[in-house]
Amino acid sequence: MDKEKQILEYIKMNPFISQQELSNKVGLSRPAVANYIANLTKRGEIKGRGYIVREESSIVCIGGANIDRKARSNQEVRLYSSNPVKITEVCGGVARNFAGNLSRLGCITTLMTCVGDDKEGNWILNETKSQGVDVSQVWMLPTERTGTFTTLLDLNGESIVSMADMNIYERITTAMFEEKWSYIVSAQAVFLDTNIPKKCLNYLINRCRDENIPMYIDPVSTAKARKLPLRLDGVELMLPNREEAEILADIKIDSIKDCQLACEKISQRGVQKVIITLGDQGVYYFSPEESGHLPAFTTDVVDVTGAGEAFASCAIYGILNEESLFSACQLGLAGAALTLQTEESISSFLKPEKIHEIVKDFS
Repeated sequence: MDKEKQILEYIKMNPFISQQELSNKVGLSRPAVANYIANLTKRGEIKGRGYIVREESSIVCIGGANIDRKARSNQEVRLYSSNPVKITEVCGGVARNFAGNLSRLGCITTLMTCVGDDKEGNWILNETKSQGVDVSQVWMLPTERTGTFTTLLDLNGESIVSMADMNIYERITTAMFEEKWSYIVSAQAVFLDTNIPKKCLNYLINRCRDENIPMYIDPVSTAKARKLPLRLDGVELMLPNREEAEILADIKIDSIKDCQLACEKISQRGVQKVIITLGDQGVYYFSPEESGHLPAFTTDVVDVTGAGEAFASCAIYGILNEESLFSACQLGLAGAALTLQTEESISSFLKPEKIHEIVKDFS
């Protein structure tokens, strides 16, 4: 065993071992040991103080974490008029919901986002931590307000209009990600949503590509999908809805056949796999090995909020477990069906055995 591997093994056995102790054990000078540790940290094999060893199954989730305010109408929504509603608040955000869902599925997840130093920000951190997500890498910005997402739902739980106050994310810089790079590079994969600034998206996509870190992207909205760079080489999976896919592919999607063409155009930008979510029409999946359309699983819809993140997290859970893209989409549809049945953005019923059971019932 070479010296570097010896040092790493001793650190795994005792993360708080001193450099002098390592020096004595491997027969090197303390400066030489320090150099090996610096290289291991740079590569992400170890991270932070106490030589925290990389978790092979971990995924870093970068993007939005905000308060979801839902106004559910008591009658058919009438535009340009006052509508009687019932308002509820929950913790939300694409990256936050994704991390929470994956944590429920047994994955080690870290959230990387920013919140304000306010009651909403503290609520998000406490709630997310209680769901098993590591929030130690979240930036708390004292002069900013935590992001909010407000949506008006009709009688069927469908969103009529949504309003996002996400100005806080514009405070994130590439230098902030550079400081956390040893943490990012230590992960098995990165999930990214497009709430963060364009420069940060470019930096993360290019850096992950250069260091062979699998990346999964949710474009979030048509406006934010436009922030993505033309070249998306190294992106393992893109998860747009129909409208976002139209932006990414620069075509109109009016049929399932159009979905195939859109996926081909998106893949030409460097993406390896594409899944277009089509609401109650299911999903269209595409990779060099397989493609096709899957209808949605029938379920009672209480609230659509969080269903997209549930689909994405369960599908990626399947991919992480080396399922085919077809099987991963089935798991995603099962997770979405579970989430549609509740007002929670992250279903408390979400478990690996439950989504596999739903897939079996619909097969």
